[in-house]
Amino acid sequence: MNQREALLEGAKKCLVDRGYSHTTARDITAASGAHLGSIGYHFGSKDRLMNLAALELSSNWGDTLERVARAAGGATPTERLQAFLTELLTSIPASKDVQSASLQVLAQSQFDEELRRTLAESQATGRAELAAIVLGVPSVDTDSAEAHGLGALIYALATGLVAQALIDPETLPDPKVLAAALRAVDDDEPSTSSS
Repeated sequence: MNQREALLEGAKKCLVDRGYSHTTARDITAASGAHLGSIGYHFGSKDRLMNLAALELSSNWGDTLERVARAAGGATPTERLQAFLTELLTSIPASKDVQSASLQVLAQSQFDEELRRTLAESQATGRAELAAIVLGVPSVDTDSAEAHGLGALIYALATGLVAQALIDPETLPDPKVLAAALRAVDDDEPSTSSS
């Protein structure tokens, strides 16, 4: 492993162990065995290194989640959405540190234009992949309004569930309840419940 790779792995370890805002450049070099000056040489700044580490951690988790959700399958979009939500909610407890770092990077993007552009590209890809999972196809046309809307809805749902899990995990609903709620929103029949 070269020094650049070691720094990136050290930053990932620090993100998980210490969190984004509590990690110093010295923490990263201690975790990586690299020299302090090598952060600037390879990445320009500690913040850029931390952003890249968080993006890679989040991307790796997303790729794993996609594989598992696709393998779970389902005959209908609702069943595939339920399978995705089940995998998402099952994976959150073991990946809380990664999720926390990802949300911190989202907030940081408001102060870093390059990071914001990178995240925007990553989110566009993520939305398309999420739509494809639920539609049960290998990929979707990213220019399709339907696919874009579906991907945006699922992405917002997933991000919201991650935030909820970090703040108040006891209130997370069962994936079947979420799928039923989404079906209820799409139901054309008015509710017959009395108040």
